[in-house]
Amino acid sequence: MTENEQPKTKGRLFHRPLAFLCAALALQACGGGSGSSASKAPSGETPPGGVAWQWNLPAGFTPPPVPKDNPMSVAKVELGRALFHDVRLSGNATQSCASCHTQESAFTDNRSLSRGSTGEVHPRNAQPLANVAWNTTLTWANPNERTLEHQMLTPIFGTNPVELGVNEGNRASVLARFQSDAGYAQRFKAAFAGEADPVNWDNIVKAIAAFERSLVSADSRYDRSVAGKASLTAQETRGMKLFFGDQARCSQCHGSPNFNDQFSTAASLQADPSFHNTGLFNIGGTGAYPEPNRGVFEITGQAQDMGRFRAASLRNIELTAPYMHDGSIGTLEAVLDFYAAGGREVGNGLYAGDGRLNPYKDERISQIRLDATDKADLVAFLKTLTDTAFVTNPAFSAPASR
Repeated sequence: MTENEQPKTKGRLFHRPLAFLCAALALQACGGGSGSSASKAPSGETPPGGVAWQWNLPAGFTPPPVPKDNPMSVAKVELGRALFHDVRLSGNATQSCASCHTQESAFTDNRSLSRGSTGEVHPRNAQPLANVAWNTTLTWANPNERTLEHQMLTPIFGTNPVELGVNEGNRASVLARFQSDAGYAQRFKAAFAGEADPVNWDNIVKAIAAFERSLVSADSRYDRSVAGKASLTAQETRGMKLFFGDQARCSQCHGSPNFNDQFSTAASLQADPSFHNTGLFNIGGTGAYPEPNRGVFEITGQAQDMGRFRAASLRNIELTAPYMHDGSIGTLEAVLDFYAAGGREVGNGLYAGDGRLNPYKDERISQIRLDATDKADLVAFLKTLTDTAFVTNPAFSAPASR
């Protein structure tokens, strides 16, 4: 589920710093990360999709936003799981959603830039999907992309770049692959009970979105330590204090329960999500970033949005290299070197310029102060955010059979 940014929209999108910075205790997590159990809806009624989805969430998490026209159900999540891992969803039947979002890599692909089913290289780095249901926006730099259902239309049907490669010429034949599959016919009937013709593109999108909302990760060593079920080493503890303190300032952009600063729940939708220019580029000293990776500027055309991208979740960060929107930084150590330097200087070539002096850079980047020991401590702490149960949970893997 990589992104393809939409055309520019009129008007100005205002960006304010988040009003919340969650303290460490607000990030408590206990128990496993499956996020669900089979039970009837709280109302006692059985939904159209059969057995309702019961959120089984750790402390610090409340249920995420779910569209009213796509309620969660066990049958729908299981259908979405099968579709997510099925290469027949692509035009040439060679690639699935899981091709760019592999479970062992915390649902990313460990490429700098992802590749679509036809081999076309995507301009952005594939984002991990852990706890994606709580993300306020769903791409690197589109403030208007707010639901999994709408965002998914781009990787399925997008043409610039081609990802799954479904188009007007093959749309009907791709759908026919699932309509003619008896196993899928039963799955769709169970997930969308009462519909005369449930095997359709709208329901394919809804089912995959439901599966993605089930991808809950909150059982890392850090979570367990806060819950009193594990202990961090002295180095990891020093790194944690740095992370949440004023010296490293990490939590100012990664302070929510999902270790980012875009976090919405069913009860609290974040109206004005933040995006940040971290000083990766400053082409020719003008503040410019390389096209088509100019951040929110690609949507608004406003100079102050140049280079602004979403702060990525740090959960399972050890498994999701390379980093940044363009995958241009290969290791956690190099990421911390970049932030400690206040940005990146590109010495020569087409993109030459000193990102540390970018006029649109978030001023907090220049306030970070880290020495070699600090950086090593932070890396140690960041590795405690790895949730091994999440990346091995069979509930998220490809079904053994359809």
